[in-house]
Amino acid sequence: MNKHKFLLFAVMLIPLSLRAQLLVDCSGQNQSAYPSISAALANAGSGATILVNGTCNENVNLISVHDISVGAWFGQTANISGGILMDRSSGIYLYGLNVTNAGGDGIVASFSQAIVIDTCNSSGNAGYGLNAARTSDVIVAATGTFDNNSAGGIAAGGSSTIVLGAWAAPIDISNNGGPGVFASAALVGTVGQTIVNNNGSNGSFGGAGIVLLGGARAQWGAYLGPNSIQANWGGGVLAGEGSEASFFGYAGGPANVIQSNGPFGVQVGNGGQVTLFETAQVTDHVGPGLDVFGNGQVRIEGGNQILRNGTGGDPTSAGIRVDGNSEAYIRGGTVSQNNGPGILALVNSSTDFTGVTFSSNTGGVITCDSTATMISDLTRPNMSPPAGVNCKTPHALGNHKGAWRFTFKAPDVTPYKAMQAKYKKIATKH
Repeated sequence: MNKHKFLLFAVMLIPLSLRAQLLVDCSGQNQSAYPSISAALANAGSGATILVNGTCNENVNLISVHDISVGAWFGQTANISGGILMDRSSGIYLYGLNVTNAGGDGIVASFSQAIVIDTCNSSGNAGYGLNAARTSDVIVAATGTFDNNSAGGIAAGGSSTIVLGAWAAPIDISNNGGPGVFASAALVGTVGQTIVNNNGSNGSFGGAGIVLLGGARAQWGAYLGPNSIQANWGGGVLAGEGSEASFFGYAGGPANVIQSNGPFGVQVGNGGQVTLFETAQVTDHVGPGLDVFGNGQVRIEGGNQILRNGTGGDPTSAGIRVDGNSEAYIRGGTVSQNNGPGILALVNSSTDFTGVTFSSNTGGVITCDSTATMISDLTRPNMSPPAGVNCKTPHALGNHKGAWRFTFKAPDVTPYKAMQAKYKKIATKH
């Protein structure tokens, strides 16, 4: 799998049409409108647009429904006190809805495809703000908020896909009790500025901001603005059980900021793999910036920065810790001002690095135990290693030469802008 080929897949454009406009006024002021979304759905055929005003106290069930739009008038918001369930449905477009469900998840997609959630807020729910399950695919378009949910911000499972397409304003996933983003056997990716801050206060899944398990995939691109993963209670990003995560951008472009997330910035274990390409800043953690263990792998390439991680007096403190049959492949970047060595390699682990700037790490450049190995541009055959290097070199053949590079191009969000423009034409009061 090309981990850096961005996942902005071709989603079927929803043919928003003028065939039917059904008005809902949950305030009861407009007697000619439907009193609830559920009442309007009972009379809505394919291609209908349901325009909502007021606060609707109901659970909205879109079951085996196709090509339907439900939303506020354009530029406005409508409230739903209850959940939205989309089951075995397709072509659903939601706009401008504030969803709060005291009894469970806010927005759920199950066995549903081509779901677009545009400029919605699903916050304060007893479950997750958004939950995509059972082979569903969901686009969060333009902007959105998934904050202060008890179980977590966003969840994806069962071979589902969620794309966070923040082209108008940031998508915010913050202050949730559980993880900001949780994925198991699913794919989650971001286009543009996504904020995952201060999640995990209830300690579930270790309290990390982003949790990837069960072979999940995350593609976190900094294209249209910087991404933030900061101040999460139990760590920044956790990738385990064969999961993969790529945090990438382009030289001189916006950054992926992974900062001050308690015990670690990025933790990779149990066969997991993480790539940092060009723009990651992993800084200011109590433990290592990157913690790689249990047959984990990390690739760091380009102008990434691993700074000010670790705690003085901790013998396992380091900028990058590689432990338990794990591997680190590093090309370029800066590893500086960490408590302990820049790299700590333990228990049959290996490091392969060149072109890295090491400075002001309290434990020197790299420390290895008797089982770990290093290939680098710091040593030459039959020469003593420089100060701050205490590792054996297993052969004199030099670094791995099979490095690959990428040229990134920002993905095309034109189809989603066009989709919103069609809805605007329908949902603008004249």
